[in-house]
This record gives sequence, C-alpha cells and structure tokens, in this order.
Amino acid sequence: MKHIYQAAPAFNGVKLFNEWIVLLIATVVLFLSSCGGKSQPMALAPPPSLPVSTVSATNQETFIDYPAAIQGTVDIEIRPQISGTIEKIYVNEGQLVDKGQLLFQISELPFRAQLNNASAALQAAKAAVLNAQLEVDKLTPLVQAKVVSEFQLKTAKTAHQIALANVEQAKANVNTAQINLGYTKIKAPSSGYIGRLPKKQGSLVNPNDPEALTQLSDVHEVYAYFSLAETDFIKFNENYEGKSLADRLRHLPAVDLVLADQSVYPIKGKVDMVNGQFDKNTGAITLRAVFANAKGLLRSGNTGKVRLGMPHDNTLLIPQSATVEMQDKIFVYAVDKDNKVNKVAVEIDGKSGSNYLIKDGLKSGDQIVLSGLDRLQDGQLIQPDRKSQKVAQLISKK
Repeated sequence: MKHIYQAAPAFNGVKLFNEWIVLLIATVVLFLSSCGGKSQPMALAPPPSLPVSTVSATNQETFIDYPAAIQGTVDIEIRPQISGTIEKIYVNEGQLVDKGQLLFQISELPFRAQLNNASAALQAAKAAVLNAQLEVDKLTPLVQAKVVSEFQLKTAKTAHQIALANVEQAKANVNTAQINLGYTKIKAPSSGYIGRLPKKQGSLVNPNDPEALTQLSDVHEVYAYFSLAETDFIKFNENYEGKSLADRLRHLPAVDLVLADQSVYPIKGKVDMVNGQFDKNTGAITLRAVFANAKGLLRSGNTGKVRLGMPHDNTLLIPQSATVEMQDKIFVYAVDKDNKVNKVAVEIDGKSGSNYLIKDGLKSGDQIVLSGLDRLQDGQLIQPDRKSQKVAQLISKK
C-alpha cells in the first residue's frame, strides 16, 4: 500500500503538464487566428508602362529589286565577210576604238586579182558593144537599099543588145570584186571596246566560222534588261500614272542599278522599253532601263539588279518591331480609350526599310504599342508612355 501511494503524485504531475501544453497551443492558435482576421489584402501591381505611338497616313515609296543583265547599246560580233588569211591585226584586246578604225587586214592579193580580171572582162564587153554597133551601122543602109535582108539587120541589133547586157554584167562583176577587196579591211562599225582576239596573224578565216574574230561593245550607254511577272506587271500598270504604256514610261521615276557587290551605281537610269509580249516559257515580260556610262564603269555581260520604286499615297507606316507574327499572320497591339490593348491582325502592303506599310487592319489616328509585346495579353491594361511617341515617329520615317 505504501508503494502505490508514492506513485500517485507522479501520475498527477504528468497529467497537469500535458493539460498545460494543450492550453498553450490553443492560446497560440487563437492569437494567430485573431491576427489573421485583422490583416489587410495585398496591393495589386500597377499596369506596365509601355511606349505608344499614334498611326498617321503618309506618302511612301517602296522599292523592289529585279535581276538584270547588262549589255552595251551596241554589242556585236566582228566577223569576216570573205575567206582569207589574216595579214595584220591593228588592235589589242580591251582597246577602245573609234567608228571606222581599221581592226584587221585580210590578205588582198587574190581579191585584187579578181578585180583585175573583172575589169578586163568589162573592157572586153565594151569592145564587143562597139563591134556590134559597127555591124548594125553597116547593115542599116544595105537593108534600106535592099541589098541584104532585114533579118540580118535584126540579128545584128540583137547581138548589140546582148553585148550591152554583157557590159552591165561585167560592171556588176567589177563592183563585186571591189566590194570583196574592200572586205579585206575590217573596220569598226561603231565606237566601243574590243573583246578577246581568238584569231591570230596568219589564221585562215571564213564567214561561217563558229567563233567570231572579236566582239565590239559600245558602252557609253548600257541597257539593263529585267523581267516582271504577270502580277507585278498588273501592279505596274495600276500604280503609275499614264493613259497608255508609253505615257506611263514617260512619267516613270528614275531607277537605280544595284551592282553585284550590292553597291548602288551612282547614276540613275530610265526605263524606256517594255517588250511587246510575255515569254511563254517564263510567264514574264521584259523591260529595259538605260544608264549613262561615260566613265566606262559598266561593261557588257555585267549583272545587277534594277531597283524599281513603287509609290504609296496616304498609307500607314509602322515599325516592323511593333508587330508580332503568329501562324502566318501579323498582329499589332492597339490601345483603346481605356488604355486596354487589343490584338489586331493587319495586312501588309509592302516594306520601307525597317517599317511595314499597312493595307488593312488599322486606320489613321489609332494607337499601337511599340515594344514589350512579348509580355502583353489581349485585353490587358497598360500605362501608355507617350514620351516615346515622337521618337517612334522619327524612327518610322527613316
């Protein structure tokens, strides 16, 4: 009994300790819950400040580059018109020559002999005419005196006519021989630059040779030939002033020539010709632009691009950086009167530098967000930063 009496106080102490712990926990919970009931709601983040610009109509010009092949205004092959041996070459490759300047000399000995033979035949024909005329003169009084028959006189007159025809034929042979002799001297038909000289002195040449003696290019002006597809040609006729094609060419602005190194030729050109029909194989039509080339910077065979300007009146211009592309469509974020953004699809009419020309989707006076588009959502509230508007307008005009 004594043992049991001593253990009871320990059991009561543990029970009191546990009750104290439970009371403490309850107190802490009540305190925390009371504090939570008195807490204020968290403040909302302010709307983002983003640069905004007002869209306005302006006149712009876009440019399209078309691959072009360049030729001289005179670009011809120099070929012999007779067969013979080259006796002398008077020019060097790449030399600038004047019209009428002697280029090649073909041996003239056989052609001079032909001319001498033709001249001798002409003299013989003329003598035959005199002889036939004497015969006619002799027979005429005899026929009148009825000493000989009239048939003999007619025969003599016919022989005289044949002799006259032989003279004309002999004259033609002399002219042909003179022409062939003249062909031994090959002269420049125009001023220009000499190309390669594949034939050398002593070479036998023929008019039917597959390779020409050389090429001559007159490049004081050059032609740049380029092609427009059918749709581009329709736009060409719609966008340029003029009642007819010839009238449009007169009003067409000057064009640039972009060279192979992407530099722009310093002299502007003029489109002066449109081909009469489309190419059946390519479905394109050829145009020609002419460029002055006084310094000889361009040569036949050069390649480049003709840069054709296209006017756009009262068009909307926005920076390309103010757009976002999704699923082959281009969108902008327009700002309404409540400073909420709306994602709007726009139709592009062309490009001018780093700007888009808008055909549909926006109107003059609309406001768009210029940057920070990746963080925007449709219907989101923003704080427009209109301090950047003037800067944006300056950028869009470049």
